[in-house]
Amino acid sequence: MKSILLIEDNADILENLKEYLEMEGFHIFSTNNGKRGIELACEFIPDLIICDMPRSGINRHGVLQLLISIPAIAKIPFIFISTLSELIDKTDALLFGADDYVVKPFDLEKMLVIAKACILSGSKRQICAA
Repeated sequence: MKSILLIEDNADILENLKEYLEMEGFHIFSTNNGKRGIELACEFIPDLIICDMPRSGINRHGVLQLLISIPAIAKIPFIFISTLSELIDKTDALLFGADDYVVKPFDLEKMLVIAKACILSGSKRQICAA
């Protein structure tokens, strides 16, 4: 069973997305906190990470940057979800290393398609060997 880590500060969105993805056969780890999200990613090594910008603690770019610095997690596909809909927001997210960027509100079926595609194709992020 494929697993997904959800990091989302809105309790309603978190619960709806979690329930929907579980009904579609995914094992879901979830939190409303970026720091806890990093801990869960390290502990469980999910197949995909979907992350919004938590209101407190580490921001979404910080979460991504910390996660891709950890070799065991660096190649896990990462999707940002956000209410920020300007092209510059999506561009920044992709430049920081996200594999996709989905604007809220989003259709759950669309998110499922994107999640499955990311899991199947893996991360597009280039990992540089030191």
